[in-house]
Formats: sequence, C-alpha cells, structure tokens
Amino acid sequence: MNKLVGKVEKEMSFLEHLEELRWHIIRSFIAIAVFAILAFVFRNFVFKEIIFAPGQTEFWTYQMLCKAADITGSSVLCIDELPFTIQSRKMTGQFTMAITASFVIGLIIAFPYVFYEIWSFISPGLYDKEKKLSRGSVFFVSLLFSMGILFGYYIVSPLSINFLANFNLDPGTVVNEFDIVSFVSTVTMLVLACGILFQLPVVVYFLTKAGIITPQLMRQFRRHSIVVILILSAILTPPDPMSQLLIAFPLLLLYEISIKLSAFVARKRDKEMQEILE
Repeated sequence: MNKLVGKVEKEMSFLEHLEELRWHIIRSFIAIAVFAILAFVFRNFVFKEIIFAPGQTEFWTYQMLCKAADITGSSVLCIDELPFTIQSRKMTGQFTMAITASFVIGLIIAFPYVFYEIWSFISPGLYDKEKKLSRGSVFFVSLLFSMGILFGYYIVSPLSINFLANFNLDPGTVVNEFDIVSFVSTVTMLVLACGILFQLPVVVYFLTKAGIITPQLMRQFRRHSIVVILILSAILTPPDPMSQLLIAFPLLLLYEISIKLSAFVARKRDKEMQEILE
C-alpha cells in the first residue's frame, strides 16, 4: 500500500473531530483558569512584585543600567527617578485590573500546555514524515514565547514606562498621575505583544515547508516588511516612538533570522524532492 498517504491511526467523523477539539479547548481553559485563580488569590504579591515592579527604580533593568553607568562613567544611563504616581479613578478600576492581570498571567504560564493541546489535536492528521520534521514544535514555540515575554517585561516595559513618565509638556503645570487601568493595560499589552511577535520564525518555518513563501520572496519584500513591522509596532504599543522602536528592532532581527531559516528549509525540501524524483 502506498505509504505517501500516511498511516491513519483512527478514522473519525466530523462530529467526533468536533468533540475531540472541544475537549482540547476545555482542558486549555481549565489550565488557564487554574493559574489565573492562583494569580488572583496572591494578587498582592503579583501586583507588588510583578505588575508594578517595572514602575519602581529598584527594578532589575534600572539597576543594571545604573551599574552600566558606573562602568562607563555615563550618568545618563542611570534611571534613579520615575516621576509618576498610580491612581484608581474608577470604582471598579482595581477589581477589573485584578481580574485582567490574573487572566493574562494565567495565559502566559499556561501557554506551553495550551499550545501542546492545540498541537495534540493537529498532529494526528499529519503524515509520519511531517510529524518527524515538526518534532520539537511545542518546545521551540514555548521557548520563543518565553523569550518574547522576558524581552517585553525586562526591556520594552521598563524603558517605555521611563520614557512616558519623564515625557512632560510643562513640568511646572502637568503632573503624571497614571490611572491603574492605563498602567496595567500598557504593561500587559507590551509583554503579550512581544511574546506573540517572537513566533515569527515558527510561522516562517511552517509557511516555507508548505511552499507558501520562499527566502527569495522574503528578501524581495524586505523593504515592505520594514514598513509593516513599524506599523504593527505602532498598533501594538502605546503611542510613543520609544516603545515602537523597542519592538521594531528585534522584529527586524527576527525577520532576518527567518530568512536564513526559510533558506535552510527550502534547501532541505528541494533536496528531498530531488531524491524522490531520482
């Protein structure tokens, strides 16, 4: 029997596929809910040590910048003041942000398991050869997501907060008093955006395997991609150039890495096709 059709482990009807998908989704939501509930229970620690931390001069990033300032002798690098306060101007503001932050933290922690559930639903439909080529997908997707989260939390968020806190039209008239909704939304949006955008190499890998894109095409549209990345960065970040550039630069680097990855995958695919034809 022709092995190109793959090995079918189990024939399932459309409704059975839907039932299988439903349970994968349910288990994913349960995982997110468990971590979200834990984050809500320990909300005092979560907000003090995690959410509000990038707004404090004791944060790791600011301390490293001050150490760099001592080594280089450039006092400009050291951030020893963040002139703003956080207020809650809505009756439900703190409660709403506690729910929002808990859900985001639950999603971040549960992300590897959620992707595992998604992959568990998709992988049985792949050929044996495709399964072999996509081995380690859960690990690499989770790794890139974690790298994006860490980059967003330790680099993009604190530097964006510093820029926005020190930007003032008239220091003698305007005082920065950020609403808790605005502060929490900005931090979570920046962190999640970085986690998602760092998946670019994975997307390019699978699109190249499917023959949808080629390294030549990516090189041809490099200039267009720069414009798209800048626009995407502007949409996903607060309206300040610092945040946009902080996300745009690593994305451009990831794009260049993705071109190399696409070229590697294309060469390997062409070699396999040539072996089949021979």
